[in-house]
Amino acid sequence: MGALYDQMKMDLELKNFSPKTITCYLTCMVKFVRHYGQSPVEMGEEEIRKYLHHLIHEKEASQSFINQAYSAIKFFYEVTLGRPWNATRIPRSKIRKKLPVVLSMHEVQSLLSSVANLKHLAILITIYSAGLRLAEATHLKVSDIDSERMTILVRQGKGNKDRYTVLGQKNLELLRQYYKTYRPVEWLFPSKDPAQPLSGSSVQKVFKNALLRAGIKKKASVHTLRHSFATHLLESGTDLYHIQRLLGHTTAKTTSVYLHITGRDIAKVKSPIDLLPSH
Repeated sequence: MGALYDQMKMDLELKNFSPKTITCYLTCMVKFVRHYGQSPVEMGEEEIRKYLHHLIHEKEASQSFINQAYSAIKFFYEVTLGRPWNATRIPRSKIRKKLPVVLSMHEVQSLLSSVANLKHLAILITIYSAGLRLAEATHLKVSDIDSERMTILVRQGKGNKDRYTVLGQKNLELLRQYYKTYRPVEWLFPSKDPAQPLSGSSVQKVFKNALLRAGIKKKASVHTLRHSFATHLLESGTDLYHIQRLLGHTTAKTTSVYLHITGRDIAKVKSPIDLLPSH
């Protein structure tokens, strides 16, 4: 793509997209261009339609990748080239919504009990206790823990937004024990190089090993702890508004998925058969 690559990169940076999103969008555009082997300036609506169809039916790409490719191509033509985008002619693939995997409180306890390493246990408990995304947890700084207010400051979470979330008492006690042992300086959970945060892949590996040791068969990932945090709060009576704020969701619609998991409100609903007058 040459100069167009640089122009798109600049446009993404001007829009203040995260480095991860910038890399993702540029990679998607490069794949699109290589698929046809010609300049994207010479291509348009028909090529885009055929490429997206190719991803769905021939490559059988994941829904996530198809969505990323669509967003990247749309950004390039709309912003970088300044062309109109016909959403009717180039429809976004409908996302199949699946309910997230959630661990029960007993399973969370079993999982955490299987972790012997203090540092590994500290980060997993912090993720569950505060409902953090993996990247949010690995990028926590020592100064983000506020024991006076019992809060954790999450800097530049998804959407480049700061927020506060809850610091559990048991979490604080473990973090104090962890701090006395490891003495982190800047990053709360540094890698072997103290100047760098712990990598997400390291935490995922720790989590997978803990799942095996705990004998949990569910297809869970570190992000499952965040889903479990929200579900357990809802089941214990916390209202959806506060859970939305703790998770950093922009709209209540995103958070409302947990209503489908808990079944708490469903139990309160009376079947119409029970409303009929008795004979």
